[in-house]
Amino acid sequence: MGAVLGIGLALPISTSVGVATVTGVAEGVSHQRKVNEEMNNDSRQLKFHIDVAVEGTKTHSVGVDGGIVIMKGDKVWIEQKNSTTRQPADPGSHPFTGFYLNYPDDEREMTRGLVSTISKDPPILNWLYVDKDTLEVKYANRSGSRAHLVGDWDWTEEQGPNSNLTFDGWEGFVVLEEAKGKWALYFDVNDDGLKSKKGDRKSLEVSLNRRVISEQEVNKWGLGTEGNLGMKKTVRDTL
Repeated sequence: MGAVLGIGLALPISTSVGVATVTGVAEGVSHQRKVNEEMNNDSRQLKFHIDVAVEGTKTHSVGVDGGIVIMKGDKVWIEQKNSTTRQPADPGSHPFTGFYLNYPDDEREMTRGLVSTISKDPPILNWLYVDKDTLEVKYANRSGSRAHLVGDWDWTEEQGPNSNLTFDGWEGFVVLEEAKGKWALYFDVNDDGLKSKKGDRKSLEVSLNRRVISEQEVNKWGLGTEGNLGMKKTVRDTL
């Protein structure tokens, strides 16, 4: 910060241009420091699954409360969980298996994104986002996600049973029953219970719990363990 102060003292601060220049440099340094801190935060890059709990009344919550988040057909769904393996009850389903990563877009302020494998062979990573029109939580590569709401993703606590996912600073996740027993994940951007989106579909407010997974489980679901980002080639080439 000393260098920034030196620039400020050297400029003719009586002009608005000089003040604006100093302010811009200071903001740029602050932004870069935040980026560096995020990238060096190993806890943000721990791989995890997402377990689901229904908030409030449990009516109609069979298959949701105690379920797990899965990736299927470019959308994010909730599926029943095998109580023994803690994996999707359907062995053909791919659970969310991902981590936090800064979203690469020079036209945005630094935004903490969220990525997951969408298959284990090949182990392709995609970005999770909230569709700006439908409010569905979906996934795509960078070009498919950047027009939508890509973050800021975060958590309520760094670890433990109350480490829940947040989006845009709060827990506004809701599931809608798209078909009998098929629940899709949405984010209640307008905090109105998705009144303009749900129609006659059943809805439930949910919490998304971050469950850090073991190295063996990580390898099973397509993310390597080398380096902070796991499979760096996959991140570079497909996101």
